[in-house]
Amino acid sequence: MTQERYSAEEVDAAVAALAQPDRFGHAQEIVTHAAPGLQAVLGSALAQGGWFDQAHEAQLASAAGTEDPDARVAAIQTLVEEETRLGMLVGVSVGFELARELAARRNDHAQRGEG
Repeated sequence: MTQERYSAEEVDAAVAALAQPDRFGHAQEIVTHAAPGLQAVLGSALAQGGWFDQAHEAQLASAAGTEDPDARVAAIQTLVEEETRLGMLVGVSVGFELARELAARRNDHAQRGEG
């Protein structure tokens, strides 16, 4: 499989096209449908990458050094998980549409003999 390479101009044009209203409707539907599986993949990747290892747990416990440490740790952990999920879902939506836009632009240029 050939790795696609894009020029800065192609990427800039595709990013500009992503700013159109309602651009992410279909991508959000796809990502929402796939969210449970994507969250499992993210969790596995984060665990394998060491993002939630003992050092991270120690940082959470340190931040939780208040009157109710258990509640504080749970709240911080939930916040981190939710922010990670949101970032992943948004990132996948943007990535999906960016790839589609780049492919469409490349196909348009090829059909016009420009590229």
